[in-house]
Amino acid sequence: MKIKKILVSQPKPSAEKSPYFDLEEKYGVEIVFRPFIKVVGLSSKEFRQTKVPITEHTAVIFTARTAVDHYFRLCKELRFNVPDTMKYFCQSEIIANYLQRYIIYRKRKIFFSPTGRIEDLAPFINKHSKENFLYPTSDGHDSKLAAIEQFHIKCTSAVMYRTEYNDFGPDEVFDYDAIAVFTPAGIKSLLYNFPNFEQGDIAIGGMGNKTIEEIEKEGLRLDITTSHDAPSMAAAIGQFVEAHLNDPESTREPLQPRAAIEKAQQEEEERKAREEAERIAQEKAERIEQERQHMAEEAKRIAAMAKKKAAARKAAATRKRKAEEAKKAEEEAAAKRSAAARKAAATRKRKAEEAKEAAAKRSAAARKAAATRKRKAEEAKKASSK
Repeated sequence: MKIKKILVSQPKPSAEKSPYFDLEEKYGVEIVFRPFIKVVGLSSKEFRQTKVPITEHTAVIFTARTAVDHYFRLCKELRFNVPDTMKYFCQSEIIANYLQRYIIYRKRKIFFSPTGRIEDLAPFINKHSKENFLYPTSDGHDSKLAAIEQFHIKCTSAVMYRTEYNDFGPDEVFDYDAIAVFTPAGIKSLLYNFPNFEQGDIAIGGMGNKTIEEIEKEGLRLDITTSHDAPSMAAAIGQFVEAHLNDPESTREPLQPRAAIEKAQQEEEERKAREEAERIAQEKAERIEQERQHMAEEAKRIAAMAKKKAAARKAAATRKRKAEEAKKAEEEAAAKRSAAARKAAATRKRKAEEAKEAAAKRSAAARKAAATRKRKAEEAKKASSK
């Protein structure tokens, strides 16, 4: 069996450097990248038809970063502003840190399982058991739902995305010598597109326990998988091609599925332990930097608020001083007007009294003149009578 053409059921790497490209150059094989499955989010119309009241929940349980993406996408499409009081319960710290794409990281509202197991979220969920939980998930069978139901909380499962098979065209030639599959759904997609698929000399590579179990379940032969010496699928393919390049006529004994599962589990745990140590160190540094930036921003905001309050107090004091000055000026003006009015009234009274006195004098003079005229008239009459 000589390997010339390999199908890798993943998107083509966007980077110029990839171990798959190195395989092509080193062994002269052709690698075709073709995803078997795709994740499609429900539209806002489809989600409304599920009648899940997304706005009525006060906490969310996330078991995958895909769920995080589609939850916030639907919230945006439904015009639901996620409140700052929302609490998030994540299966792993990786998912918790991924939330920073959409919200500001706050320890008081983000909780994650220290082991990466959904069951170990129990202490945090029990502490907040009165919350109304929402669990975003896909339309397929969810093995974590049973664990969540064991928490005995008020929780609504909401389908927000689904896994669909990528169809092969009717005229598409399936002439591959090896296939690399990474999920159980990838195996299902292969058999969906090719119901009469017979493996024959086609080498099948599987990565992950669930994928290997699905290969075994469908009665297929597992030829390639990861190992301690080949921790990645690209490395495992390289070993397989190397073996058949040196001896094209050799027939490699297929791995026993159960043994492969146990071996893969052990190697996966070792790989995860190494990655976990690196991830923890990196994420710790990132959290410290984020906290530092947050504290700097908070200090800047507090300083700006203090400056704004000081300016407001100064403006208020200025307004108060001007108001007092205006009031004082008004009182002084009123006092002046009152004094002028009193003075004018006194002047009018004095003039009235003077006019009254003058009138009295004129009246007295008129009476005196009348008396004089009368007396003179009487004297004249008396003189004429003599």
